[in-house]
Amino acid sequence: MRVSVLHAPHDLRVEDRVVPEPAAHEVRVRVTAVGVCGSDVHYYEHGRIGSVVVEAPLVLGHEAGGVVDAVGGDVDDLAAGRRVSLEPGVPCTTCRQCLSGRYNLCPRMRFFATPPIDGAFAEFVVLPAAFVHPVPDALSDDAAALIEPLSVGVWACRRTQVQPGDTVLVTGAGPIGLLGALVARTSGADRVVVTDVSAARLSFAAGLGLETVDVSRVPVREADVAADVLLECSGNGHATADALESMAPAGRAVLIGAGPEELTVPLSAVQNKELQMMGAYRYAHTWPAAIALAVGGTIDLDAMVTGHFGLDDVAAALEAPARDPETIKVVVRPQD
Repeated sequence: MRVSVLHAPHDLRVEDRVVPEPAAHEVRVRVTAVGVCGSDVHYYEHGRIGSVVVEAPLVLGHEAGGVVDAVGGDVDDLAAGRRVSLEPGVPCTTCRQCLSGRYNLCPRMRFFATPPIDGAFAEFVVLPAAFVHPVPDALSDDAAALIEPLSVGVWACRRTQVQPGDTVLVTGAGPIGLLGALVARTSGADRVVVTDVSAARLSFAAGLGLETVDVSRVPVREADVAADVLLECSGNGHATADALESMAPAGRAVLIGAGPEELTVPLSAVQNKELQMMGAYRYAHTWPAAIALAVGGTIDLDAMVTGHFGLDDVAAALEAPARDPETIKVVVRPQD
């Protein structure tokens, strides 16, 4: 099979590898679509994310969908030909976090495209059957792949307990911010406001029916939002601090975007308003809900896709967000 392999920053090579055989509990999937994530771009540009360093050749890509190609001997609930979405993190299942249901916090998690685990910019991958989720034919290949970033939005809204009547502020109009905003709206939020400094991204958000604020012109503190819930997706320290200042009393804030190692927090606002701050790390138990949102048409994942690339053009896919400001989500199709 053909795979796209990162050897060093800006050094991608398409190589031939042996098609993997599924173990007894695993499924082999012919990959049909892989969304490009900001983490893929970061590894491509810098060869690392914080303390996680690419020290050996690595296959990127973790937002994946495809078709079951073969199953292991112990798998009886999936068969060849079944269309699926892949949950790309495999926990140990035996540690304290796994046994408590918080498997996203497993210290021995093996996650696609996180060194040293290869990802899905490949024609075939194998994964335990428990993390291979069937999707109906009504869902496109692209949408099956984008269940992964949609799951981030589902998890963030669960963490903050978004409920009917809430005002939700989303900082950052990238794919995660937009999907988080759409999940908040489907959860009954009365008002959802998305902020950014990119006119193109704000225009895209407005096209989805979301209220927008250009914080390069109007500081969020002056935008009269008073959010009950903050979904911080920008990773920008100043944006985070400003958003916390603007929140309503007893607000719930979740930090999703990959930001600086240290954050200056407006402590008086947190204390005097009794704000709750929490982190969000990937997701757990979200695929059924995310698939239902996508299949029912509540959230149109196909509308997020702004470009397609083949396996020979992964570098162009990873460079697209920097090259074209109107890029929202690009998809690699390994079979093309």
